[in-house]
Amino acid sequence: MAKFGLVYATYSMLLLGLLTISSLKIIDAQTGVCYGRDGTGLPSEQEVVSLYKQTNIQRMRLYAPNQATLQALRGSNIELLLGVPNSDLQNVAASQANANSWVQNNVGDYANSVKFRYIAVGNEVSPLNGETTQYVPFLLPAMQNIRNAILAAGLGNQIKVSTAIDTRVLGDSSPPSKGTFRPDVRRFLDPVIRFLVDNQAPLLVNLYPYISYIGNTRDIRLDFALFTSDVVRVQDGQFGYRNLFDAILDAVYAALEKAGGGSLRIVVSESGWPTAGGTAASVDNARTYNSNLIQHVKGGTPRKPGSAIETYVFAMFDENQKQGSEYEKHWGLFLPNKQPKYSINFN
Repeated sequence: MAKFGLVYATYSMLLLGLLTISSLKIIDAQTGVCYGRDGTGLPSEQEVVSLYKQTNIQRMRLYAPNQATLQALRGSNIELLLGVPNSDLQNVAASQANANSWVQNNVGDYANSVKFRYIAVGNEVSPLNGETTQYVPFLLPAMQNIRNAILAAGLGNQIKVSTAIDTRVLGDSSPPSKGTFRPDVRRFLDPVIRFLVDNQAPLLVNLYPYISYIGNTRDIRLDFALFTSDVVRVQDGQFGYRNLFDAILDAVYAALEKAGGGSLRIVVSESGWPTAGGTAASVDNARTYNSNLIQHVKGGTPRKPGSAIETYVFAMFDENQKQGSEYEKHWGLFLPNKQPKYSINFN
């Protein structure tokens, strides 16, 4: 009887452990949505937060600290990825006092009622990106100062400090196991990777199969980009790839391993599909991609199986003031009147 009780207790503890691990994976699998504000006629901040809650979107990426949005998030239980915009990097990098003020005004004043998850210091800063090259010297000092300020505020266990990159920093990426960062970004990127490793923070990656597809429609099939291929399209040693999302993500993981970042976790800080304005941009394709994305990231990639991929869909609304190609304006899940462009389930 005693032996049976011991076995039962051991079994119960094992079951509890498995349930706890399962619960953690479910939490990690919750897909967030990016709240870009570069559009006209958008709903009020309180209406936006209510829409997140009504549609069971439990995580938000906010690109810059908007005080009305932070106020609306109080008590919402929505987890927040908050950005330090590129325009703030030089000031935050200039002194610890400046970073302390930024954190106090935009994080500390709200931390008792807003669930901050990450601070993304800069977005797509890179020597390859003409729009952000000027911010390269300030990125790492800004990250260091913001983290120091987070620690000083007693929030170091709650909030991780990172930055968001795009996949243009990849050199080789096919097959994924050959993934490497371009030699001309390594000098810039390697210290950032070391910072993340030292602080056990994830790397944020903006990952767009759509951009890869329209850049090479000759060699990339649409079903491979939309998660609808029923066969392996890329065989990479023991790993078979049925979708482009996994192939790109694993190429970044392979590049990280070669750059001393093999221990890092990746958070996909943007991914989506436009509904208009470009090749293969349609409501049907956007619905297919984003619906499949939400389900797919509950699992892992061939290189990192069995682990949910924290992901943020781009974006909540169309942004008609975005610069660049026409398709840049049409990524929204919702119209400005809060009506969905198409049915999508975040449960």
